[in-house]
Amino acid sequence: MGNLYWVYLVLPFCFGLVLNTLSQENSDSDVYIVTLKQAPLSHSYQGFNNGSTAVRLNKLYKPRNDSRSHQRSSSYISRVHDSLLKKALKGEKYMKLYSYRYLINGFSVVITPQQADMLSRRQEVANVVLDFPVRTATTYTPQFLGLPKGVWPRDGGYETAGEGIVIGFIDTGIDPTHSSFADDVSDHTYPVPDHFSGICEVTRDFPSGSCNRKLVGARHFAASAITRGVFNSSQDYASPLDGDGHGTHTASVAAGNHGIPVMVAGHYFGNASGMAPRSHIAVYKALYKSFGGFAADVVAAIDQAAQDGVDIISLSITPNRRPPGIATFFNPIDMALLSAVKSGIFVVQAAGNTGPSPKSMSSFSPWIFTVGAASHDRVYSNSIVLGNNLTIPGVGLALHALSNETTLANDMYIGECQDPGNFDRELIQGNLLICSYSIRFVLGLSTVKQALQTAKNLSAAGVVFCMDPFVIGFQLNPTPLNMPGIIIPSTNDSKILLQYYNSSLERDGFTKKIVRFGAVASISGGLEANYSVSAPKVMYYSARGPDPEDGFLDNADIMKPNLVAPGNSIWAAWSTLGMESVEFQGESFAMMSGTSMAAPHIAGLAALIKQKFPHFSPAAIASALSTTASLYDKNGSPIMAQRAYMNPDLNQSPATPFDMGTGFVNASSALDPGLIFESTYEDYMSFLCGINGSIPIVFNYTGQNCQLYNSTVTAADLNLPSITIARLNRSQTVGRSLTNIAGNETYRVDWTAPFGVSMNVTPSHFFIAMGEKQVLNITFNAMTNDSTASFGRIGLVGNGGHNLNIPLSVIVKLYW
Repeated sequence: MGNLYWVYLVLPFCFGLVLNTLSQENSDSDVYIVTLKQAPLSHSYQGFNNGSTAVRLNKLYKPRNDSRSHQRSSSYISRVHDSLLKKALKGEKYMKLYSYRYLINGFSVVITPQQADMLSRRQEVANVVLDFPVRTATTYTPQFLGLPKGVWPRDGGYETAGEGIVIGFIDTGIDPTHSSFADDVSDHTYPVPDHFSGICEVTRDFPSGSCNRKLVGARHFAASAITRGVFNSSQDYASPLDGDGHGTHTASVAAGNHGIPVMVAGHYFGNASGMAPRSHIAVYKALYKSFGGFAADVVAAIDQAAQDGVDIISLSITPNRRPPGIATFFNPIDMALLSAVKSGIFVVQAAGNTGPSPKSMSSFSPWIFTVGAASHDRVYSNSIVLGNNLTIPGVGLALHALSNETTLANDMYIGECQDPGNFDRELIQGNLLICSYSIRFVLGLSTVKQALQTAKNLSAAGVVFCMDPFVIGFQLNPTPLNMPGIIIPSTNDSKILLQYYNSSLERDGFTKKIVRFGAVASISGGLEANYSVSAPKVMYYSARGPDPEDGFLDNADIMKPNLVAPGNSIWAAWSTLGMESVEFQGESFAMMSGTSMAAPHIAGLAALIKQKFPHFSPAAIASALSTTASLYDKNGSPIMAQRAYMNPDLNQSPATPFDMGTGFVNASSALDPGLIFESTYEDYMSFLCGINGSIPIVFNYTGQNCQLYNSTVTAADLNLPSITIARLNRSQTVGRSLTNIAGNETYRVDWTAPFGVSMNVTPSHFFIAMGEKQVLNITFNAMTNDSTASFGRIGLVGNGGHNLNIPLSVIVKLYW
């Protein structure tokens, strides 16, 4: 670590939405998503659209079951949409943005509310919905998850891990020049999967040759944003190019190449790898730096990804608001994803970064695999040791070091150290400069880089950032510093530092001017990783259950999140044009935190499962991941959940299923689950039809009549690898069906009942042969009147080494 040098502290003073509008002549115009009653192509066969400015990569690009007749059908549906608009609007102005043909039969169009009403009255039209905004919600995590030793070697190591699987990313695009996405890092053959039919857009920003056998498809979708006048071509790029960084990061977490050196700020931080480094990547850019995104563009991206033949869809995005209506499940994005699941596509979505309050979940539907964020056990921490021997961990007042020409009246943000001209160089030279980390750093108005440049220009020995007390609940990632420095994330520790500094000042007895900066300190650490922390733990920002069923925040009988995965302080690839994190501008890697980082971990692990079990349904993949999740941290203690924005590590308690779902993902066990829970499209339709008042809405979205389904099915009856009962009225029995995908095995059934509930599971023991099914009947009886959620678990212990975990939650209990 080198020698410690003590230097004096000089402290600068610590100072304690864009509305989207349409650029149309008619100011009442807005974007509407219209669905028709006629079934989409995916409900009968797979189609393929050539697109416009694009090229095919090679002869291996063949769509699933493609034929010229299917392409003609796709074009025919577009003509039907055009004809309907002309007939319904009778010469009035409108602008069609997209034709949706594959997952839903419909289109998005710019019209007035009056025109929307005219369309809704047409016999061919099923549903008219107003467009809405959406937002975006590694070197070591493969080791933490046990991939190099426990997972990859089973099928040929990292050189074949995920091969043949295409992951589609609905995100901010990709940097195609990044080495994480090259296709020449191995001599191992690397053909593009036959079932994938995607294309690569060619633009000035995304030239021919940007795609390869690794990055097999890339498109962008921005019609709704452009129509609204919020698209900024100088930073958003009308191409698949990532001007934000978020999409490049998530794609590399899931499927980035193995062994890519991570160099940031001139320092080496190890080698990076995705979870499934030989999986293929297809990019569908529908989110942008300057405004986020809109549902109309996202649905178009999902529709195209499914038509292209991706195996997995990863969405590190959530809606800006809870969908209105009788149930959160009825929104264009979730219903498009339901059709994707019907087509055999596994769908992963970030839970959202709106935790830790209950019902903060932003991913709702049972057919979507929802992922929360947890820590892993590697941290980069440094510390500052004060002259009074007090050590403060981390990731004079400016007034005392100002130049003669500068006053606080001139610049109220002096304490942020953004302008070296404000300070007296002689006072600061050779000392540690203390700066305020204010809300302006969070908003990107001030930057750590500029403060470091200020310190360099003033010949400071280093920089210490004290945390402004108004910065509450902000996840501070380790930040690359090109000189000795530390960011103190705790406001309490910042106060301790300031108290020590102030107590060490020496002033002239007559003038009261400072004659000596008596405070001394040394900074150490920061570049070497520390693996001593307890992990994983659920991060405070990770969205929590219970799953809100509707706008009234009624609870759904669905457990969310499904599980948690590494999402905190994740190193991964970064676009050199990336603007999301100011501190990583110009770098090729960045450390980010959020459920956005957790979701692609699961997308990559799902690719490994799909590779091993090619015929697994989306529900089977979800089951394998869920039932094998861990309940304990690396020390064998129960996983903890942070409960507060302020001092989250001091406000934590054991995680419940509403914090972590079934637990923390266990990659090795997920590849050998033993038993699986299967659910089908028909099951989900029966559930939707069972929602009170849903029959016309189901018909509007799917074109199918609920008379075809068993509408007595509730969410609790879905064959999910968890059980949630939002309202237990005396007694309720639910069933779960298990399928054995392993060898013959005998299982013992154990359980722990939720507080205030008695329960029984039959059978308590069973033998199950390979390929056979077993039904469990679980009866819950309320023992008290209580509206506080309580939790339990069912454990299935097999004599062949398979152990399954089924979490239980009961919210309202009515005994009388």
